[in-house]
Amino acid sequence: MGSPFCGILVDKIGPNIPLCVGSLGLELALFMTSLCTQYWQLMLAQALLLGLSMSLVCCPPLGVVSRHMPHRRGLALGLTIGGSSIGGVIWPIMMQQLLVHHGISFGWTMRAVAFKMSPLLAFACLTVVEPLEQPSRAPSGTAHVTSHVTQQQPIEEAEQKKMEDAAADGESKKADLSFLWKPTYILLCLGLAVIYFGLFTPLFYVSAYAIDKGQSLSTAFYLLSAVNASSFFGRVGPGHFADTYGHYNLLIIFTLLSGIVGFTWTRATSLGGMIVWSLAYGFTSGAVMSLQNACAGKIAPLRSQGAAVGFLMGCLSITALIGVPIGGQILKHSGYPALSMWTGATIVVGAAVLGVARFTLDPHLFAVF
Repeated sequence: MGSPFCGILVDKIGPNIPLCVGSLGLELALFMTSLCTQYWQLMLAQALLLGLSMSLVCCPPLGVVSRHMPHRRGLALGLTIGGSSIGGVIWPIMMQQLLVHHGISFGWTMRAVAFKMSPLLAFACLTVVEPLEQPSRAPSGTAHVTSHVTQQQPIEEAEQKKMEDAAADGESKKADLSFLWKPTYILLCLGLAVIYFGLFTPLFYVSAYAIDKGQSLSTAFYLLSAVNASSFFGRVGPGHFADTYGHYNLLIIFTLLSGIVGFTWTRATSLGGMIVWSLAYGFTSGAVMSLQNACAGKIAPLRSQGAAVGFLMGCLSITALIGVPIGGQILKHSGYPALSMWTGATIVVGAAVLGVARFTLDPHLFAVF
C-alpha cells in the first residue's frame, strides 16, 4: 500500500533515493527477521518493514523502464518484472535446501538470503537511472492503429500524446496525476483488483492440492517452481506481441485464458496433469502481471509513469491481501472444487471489466490498444 507514495516520489526526485532506501530496508528487515522469536516481532520486521521496503524497490524500475522505452513498453516491462519469476524459482529451492536438506537454522537461512540479495540490490541501485532525454513519442501501439482501423485517434490517445510531447520538450517538470480520473484508468484498477481476489490463490494452494491428491511433499513443492518458471515466459512473450497488437487487447485475452485455466484446476488429478496445469496457469497469469503495468503506463504521461504504476499496485495490494484468506475459508468449508470456481470466476469477471476499460479507448473491436 506504500506504492502510490513511492510512485509519486520516483516521478518527483528520481529512482535512486527510493531504491537505495528500499534496498537498505529490505536488508534490515531480513536480518531482523533472522533474530525474531515472537510473532509481534515478525509482524514488525517481515510484514511492516519488508512490505514498505518492497514498494520502494519495485516501483522505481517499473516507472523508469517505462519512461526509457515507451515504444516497446510491453517487452521492456515484461523483461523487468520477469526477474521476479526467476527469483520465484531460485529462492524457494534455495531455502528448502538450506532448511530441510542441510538442517541450517531459520536464522542463518534468512541471513544467507540477505547476503545473497546484497549484490543484486547494489547492482539495481547503480543501474536504474532516468533516461538522459525523454522519448518524444506517444505510447506504443498507436503507430499501428491506422493499419487496423480507419477511425480517428481517440481523444484519450491524443491528450496523452500532447502531455508526453510536453514532457519530452521539458515543458512539464511535475508529475501530472490527471490520469487518475480517467474512466479507463479507474476501470483498469477496478478490473485488476477483482482479478487479484483469485489470481494468487493457486500460488498458495497448488502444493497443498498436490499433497491432497497423494503426491509427496517434495514433488508438490516443485509445482510452485513450475508455475514461476512458466510465468517468466508468460511475462516476456505476450509483452513483446502486445507492443504490436495492443496491450489492452492482449491483457484481456490472457486474463480470460487464465480464468479458464483456473476453472479447470481440479480436473488435474495425476502428476502429469498437475504439471501441465501449473505450467499453463503460470504462463497465463504471468502475462496478466506483466501487461497490467504496460496498460497503466499507456494512458499516463511520461513524467507520471511511476505514479501510474504505484497507484495501480496500491489498489491491487488490498484485494491481493484479502483474496487468499477468503480462498482459505472457501477451501475449509467447501473444498478444492469451490476454490477452483472462486479462482476462475474472479478472474473472468475482472476480465469483463477490463473489456469495458478497453472499449472506453476505442469502441472498434480490432483497434490496437
